[in-house]
Amino acid sequence: MNDCLFCRIVAGEIPATVVAETDTTLAFRDIDPKAPTHVLVIPKEHHRAVGDLDPVLAGQVLATAHQVAKSEGVDETGYRLVFNTGRDGGQTVFHVHCHVLGGRGLSWPPG
Repeated sequence: MNDCLFCRIVAGEIPATVVAETDTTLAFRDIDPKAPTHVLVIPKEHHRAVGDLDPVLAGQVLATAHQVAKSEGVDETGYRLVFNTGRDGGQTVFHVHCHVLGGRGLSWPPG
């Protein structure tokens, strides 16, 4: 998808600070972090929303997110995984992505 920001990152057309990569997923630092650790994990294939993922690919995204939490050192202290889905859910890039947030106390409700 030529107009998808995240597809262009996967294609190498837009630079990103990559922190993890598998055959099916890519994890990179958010350019506007909301916590000391704020990494986005995406499937390399374009899928518009989390409900569009098959269970295997969803599991791969979650596994990569957990690996990021471990490599960032927040797996023991705690972290949050967030999928914003749809406009009312706060999704601004319509390529499914998981936010890995940590490195400080995270309040609830998230807002």
